[in-house]
Amino acid sequence: MLFRMSKIAELFGAAVRRHRERSKLSQEDFADRAGIHRTYVSSIELGKVQVSIGVAYQLAVALGVPLSSIWKEIETRLSDETLP
Repeated sequence: MLFRMSKIAELFGAAVRRHRERSKLSQEDFADRAGIHRTYVSSIELGKVQVSIGVAYQLAVALGVPLSSIWKEIETRLSDETLP
């Protein structure tokens, strides 16, 4: 099934936020670790932007998790939405 890219951006942002909050990082501290601006982190977490694979990797490194774990979380949520 095809999904809107905006849906994937929303799910990616939500996953990043969950991982950040589990790590007890503020958006500002997380942004510093990832080497991006805090307002960009906010836009990512709200699903307002589609990040490049490079930025996605930077975020995963800053969170201390494999990028694959974030994608698996997204895939699981997408699967849950397509179940009857």
